[in-house]
Amino acid sequence: MDDIVKQALAKWPNVPHCYGWLGLDARGNWYMRDDRTQAMGPFRSAKGSMLRHDKLIEFIHRNYEHDDEGQWFFQNGPQRVYVELEASPLVWRVAEDANASGGFAVTAHTGVATTVSDCLLDEEGRLYLVSPLGLGLVHTQDVGIAAEAVERGLWTPANVQAGELPARFGHVLSPAERHAAVAAASHP
Repeated sequence: MDDIVKQALAKWPNVPHCYGWLGLDARGNWYMRDDRTQAMGPFRSAKGSMLRHDKLIEFIHRNYEHDDEGQWFFQNGPQRVYVELEASPLVWRVAEDANASGGFAVTAHTGVATTVSDCLLDEEGRLYLVSPLGLGLVHTQDVGIAAEAVERGLWTPANVQAGELPARFGHVLSPAERHAAVAAASHP
């Protein structure tokens, strides 16, 4: 986390959290979701405006984390901006690399390199990798490269239902829906 973010948290510790305004798609792209977009439906059906500002995206990447409940967020100064996830909290880029273990380098959409501990294939043919950073979906442009690792026997995909992944790996696809449900239950 950036030092400036830590300082803002210390200075303003009770800023309300933000829900529904930021989304991460299955290709690692970030989307801003204004009120109109949110009114059109959940992130999977109404993405919003894709962020293109490199410095802002780098700032989000450096301050992207998860809470104890498996909700991923971007710490924007004193405000925690919870992220709507299209598929998984991380999106992996896979590249052939003679210097990497097994000849393949795996990096999160945030730029953090990792190692693979498990490989999963869902009912739609999407490939997920498990690492010490968490669960992530292989970027569509890198599926062919990842298939090479599978063919070489480095990764052996286990079949899984995509709908089971959040419970299995402890992440929340829609913190906004969860927040709304908790708020509704506390005010019947």
